[in-house]
Order: sequence, then C-alpha cells, then structure tokens
Amino acid sequence: MGAWSRYGLKVAGGDGGIIVWPAKDGLGGVGRIRSAAHVKWWPVWVGFPGSSSGKLAVASRRCRQGNSWAGWRNPQLFSDPTRIGRSTDSTGREVLISCGAALDHLRVVMAAVGWQANIDRFPNPNNLNHLASIAFTPIDVVTDAELARAEAIVIRRSDRLPFAAPPQWDSFDPVLRHTVDAHVAVLDVIPDDSRPQLAMASQLSEQWRRYDSSYHAELRWWTSGLEEFEGIPPSALPSQAEAKELDVSRQFPVREQDQRHADIAPDRSKILVVSTYDDSRRYVLDAGEVLSTLLLECTEAGLATCTLTHMIEVSAARDIVQRLTQRSELPQLLIRVGQAPQGEQPRPPTPRRPLEDVLEIHRQ
Repeated sequence: MGAWSRYGLKVAGGDGGIIVWPAKDGLGGVGRIRSAAHVKWWPVWVGFPGSSSGKLAVASRRCRQGNSWAGWRNPQLFSDPTRIGRSTDSTGREVLISCGAALDHLRVVMAAVGWQANIDRFPNPNNLNHLASIAFTPIDVVTDAELARAEAIVIRRSDRLPFAAPPQWDSFDPVLRHTVDAHVAVLDVIPDDSRPQLAMASQLSEQWRRYDSSYHAELRWWTSGLEEFEGIPPSALPSQAEAKELDVSRQFPVREQDQRHADIAPDRSKILVVSTYDDSRRYVLDAGEVLSTLLLECTEAGLATCTLTHMIEVSAARDIVQRLTQRSELPQLLIRVGQAPQGEQPRPPTPRRPLEDVLEIHRQ
C-alpha cells in the first residue's frame, strides 16, 4: 500500500500522493504543521488543507508494523490566529472551519493506512486554540471505500466556473444528507425557486464591501499570482464573461485572460448550506469537518464543488441565507455542487507552501 517517501508514507497515488505522517528517513519525531487562513483551497500534504490555519503537534516513537507506524502519542491540533485573513475573516470563523476540515482530512488519510482516529475536541478549557487531541487505534481491515475517500483528497479542486446541473440529483441528495451527523450540523439544499433571493444575498455581501479597501487589497494579494506558494493563480479564476454567468459567487478581481470555454451557460449548480446550532467554537469546528465530508463525497461522485463563505461574512447576507433554510440554526458555509463544463481538463493544484515551511521535525 504505497511506498515510503522522504517525509512519510505515500498512499493512494496521484502526483505526490498523500503524505500521512512526519517520518523522515523512517524515524518518527515531533512535528508541527502550519498552514494558511482560508477554507477554499485543498492540498495533498498530510490531508491538511494547504491554506488552513492549524498547527499539529505530534510525538511518536519508532515502531513500524507492516506499512504503518505504531506507538503513537496523541497528536494535538491548535488553531493559528496569525494566519487569519483580517478583512475576509474578521470573526476568525473561517480559521476554525478550515481546521475542522483539516482534522477530517487527517482522519480520512489515517484510516486509509490502517489507523482509526479517536478525537477529543477542545480538550483544554484554558486554551481555546487547542482544538483537538487525537489518539489512534489500529484497524484490522482497510476497505476500498476508505482508500477511495483518501484518493478524493488528492484529486479534488475548487472549481469557480459555472456548473451544469448535477445529474441524478434526486438519488444523490439523500446520500449527502446521510453523511451529516444531525447532532453537530444540519444540511439544506436551497430550492431552485429561491435562487434569486440567494443571489440577492450574494450581491448584498459584495455591495456591503464595495468601499472596503482592505478587503479588496486582501483579495488582490491572494489572487495576484505573485506568491509562489500561496493564493489562487489567475488561471484558476473565471474570466469576465464566465463570472457574469455566476449569480452566487464571490467577486474576485477580474484578470485579463481568455475564457476556458466558448459556450458559457448560466450556473445551474445546487447550493448546499451547512448550519450549526450556535456559533460556538465547537460547532464551527464541526462545520469544517462536515465540509470536508461533503466535498469528498461529491468528488467521489464525479461532481465539481466550490465552497462559499462570503455571504456568511456579512450579517445581513447571512440573515437572508438563514431565512431561506427556514431554520433557527445558523449558516456557517455554502457549497456549489454541479457538473464541470464538458471537456474541462483537470486543473493543476493551486500553490502549496513547501513542506519544509510547514513541517518541523524534532528528534526525540
């Protein structure tokens, strides 16, 4: 099941595979994973979103069993507030969502190499940045489904183009709903006839920030393409013509580029809303874990996805989203789900910080 790479165990294929543990030269150590602040872009390394705001402290001792490592000491997940986008994420909510997604990615990857993650969330009431303590127990059998779920981490991309309607949605809808634990979050699909109101909420969030220079400066920096290891390259953004067909989307700076498809149709995606029972850190972290599950489930089904948080960042727009769900629960994020344009080639991964920048290994 894979082969040893420089820093860990390579599994599930793909360019670079999935690095599941800091085990340089076959020796475990103490590792800290640091990454960035937004929830929109997903990586290959360690199952962590390359732009999440987390640090993972890990201790282990050398004890290889087959293709796995035994003798784990509990990894500890911490949020990293220094990576917060101060204008796009003033509340820090997206940091927690990102860390929750990272936590679920870690659970998925470890299951693929034979370890079940037992997670104690917010184990230290005196440190709210201490998000989770994780212990592992061996799994006797790794199923094909667990391997496929880990593979989905490698191939998933955020697609910001207009989508065609997802095929056979009535059959897939209950599959998605079944993946969400009703004790931690609720999932809604916005009805098609409510789409104009949702588009109004999307437009409102943009109008609210029309003169917010710090917000626009942050978006320009993140999409400039000047950062080698961070941000969204211009090639991953819709052209001006393509953006006009997106009624529910964050408005990124328009770049001078050719559109990828000659025939552009209006977006016909389904839009999911993940809501929680309150805005506590625990529930927001849970929302991130649910996000990871939904994105990977859609990827396995061959569907394109794009996570949306801009409507949650503005209270008035968030209120509209909540009314459309007809629930008292609080929306935390939305996801566009649909079929990628015909002939769309797999996009290269967006930039990731070098492993040596996000991983420190201290010998025991």
